[in-house]
Amino acid sequence: MNEPNDLIPTGIAGLDDILLGGIRRNNNILVEGAPGAGKTTLGLGFIHAGAAHFGEPGVIVSFELEPDKLLRDAAGFSWDLEGLVRSGRVKIIQTSPAVLLGEFHASEGVLAQELKAIGARRLVIDGLTPLKLYAEQHHTPFREDMHTLVEGLSRLGVTTLVTSELGDRSVPGHEHERFVFDTILTLMRQEQRRRGSRKLRVMKSRGQDFIDGEHTMTIEAGSGIHVYRRAQSRPKLAKLQPTSSERITTGIANLDGLMDGGVYRGSVTMVAGISGTGKTVSAVQFLCANADRGRTGLLVSLDEHPEQIMRNAATLGLDLRKHVEAGRILIHFESPLELDLDIHFDRVSRLFESRQVDCIVFDSVAVYEMAAQAEAADYLYALATFFKGRLATVYFNYESPELLGVSQISQELKGSHLVDNIILLSYVEISTKLRRAITVPKVRGSRNVQETREYAIGQGGISIVDEAEERKAGEQVVPQLHFSAYYGLLSRSPSRKSPAIDEAIARGQQMPESSAPAQ
Repeated sequence: MNEPNDLIPTGIAGLDDILLGGIRRNNNILVEGAPGAGKTTLGLGFIHAGAAHFGEPGVIVSFELEPDKLLRDAAGFSWDLEGLVRSGRVKIIQTSPAVLLGEFHASEGVLAQELKAIGARRLVIDGLTPLKLYAEQHHTPFREDMHTLVEGLSRLGVTTLVTSELGDRSVPGHEHERFVFDTILTLMRQEQRRRGSRKLRVMKSRGQDFIDGEHTMTIEAGSGIHVYRRAQSRPKLAKLQPTSSERITTGIANLDGLMDGGVYRGSVTMVAGISGTGKTVSAVQFLCANADRGRTGLLVSLDEHPEQIMRNAATLGLDLRKHVEAGRILIHFESPLELDLDIHFDRVSRLFESRQVDCIVFDSVAVYEMAAQAEAADYLYALATFFKGRLATVYFNYESPELLGVSQISQELKGSHLVDNIILLSYVEISTKLRRAITVPKVRGSRNVQETREYAIGQGGISIVDEAEERKAGEQVVPQLHFSAYYGLLSRSPSRKSPAIDEAIARGQQMPESSAPAQ
């Protein structure tokens, strides 16, 4: 629908992505929002970007703010608006609503002359609210003033941005501007858990497509406004999702065997378990083993600082630091406090693409529930879709409060259906000893071994116990028998098997008599 030559970039970071290239030339744009939402800042950025980067001089018309204050605010974002004024590429006019409306009633007013004098292609009027107040004070219909304004703007042949306060929708006439403007951008401020955030939404934009929904917006010192596309709105790369038959090692030899040779390249694996079961250890083994094979890895840590992760890995003989210093493994750390999902997605995806990452681990995705519980499931799906579409091999580490973890994944996070593989790490109490158990209940497209096996964490990381080898070595100690001697390991209350009873049941024979107690 959008013609590339008909769109002009706004110059606002991230906004042109949402507008699929920019805004239609000569559109009249309404930017509405509450006080402090960023309306004037967006207007200043629009004018600065046009004059400084796109060869489009601009004019700013202000009713309330003095030119010196506008220049001061622009300097805070490293915008040399004052230099653009001196060079004749930007003009700031302070006037009154009555004078501006009079300009549009005339066929060739002072404003039109000022625009022609500098060859202006962009115009910002800050703002619409004083025009409303003027109409109320002089008992004139605001609807007529709006038509005069819009008709006058259309004659000027410039792309115009007008700011407006979000007022009382029940007041007659205050909604009329939403119908006569071509494009409407609504800026919002939201409060959640005593934390403020900004959102931007494109309500309409005539003659072009755009990405709907509420997108995160920030106002950053030294750079101005940055809009982060809603993560769940990421477009697909192609109609067909790329797939591969290549197997990728988990970094744990016996686990590769349980999973029919490892995980497929481009698959998503969820590793679930309670704290202390070794989820981060398995992630480090996965990344290190694949780094040794020439694949670039990325660890997105939402729990531990990179230095702590590398120290703990070193105690197990895993030289993670070597790979990090060589650039084969990247560690991206973000604190779970005040984590914004859209900004987080943007940072991770840019790092992933700039460094051409092959394997990526998120440790732990349970943090996304804390950041935005209502969006966590959709957000995981967006992550999985984005990275699978680029044939990256993904690990989601999930901190489950249960030993088994399956019910929490299914009921709260609802992520088990979107992953290709599930690895469960849990504790099993046998007699007075707590032992670790690993199960692989799901491996798409594979003949996985659905057995619960014991594993240990020691030098080299996680190793799965080979029962046959231990029996040969005579390391079996009663009553701590191998897992194959028990029923219901994942039920948290395993029962001891009786070979004699098992054989009697299998053959349809009577149960063997209990032996007499020793005298």
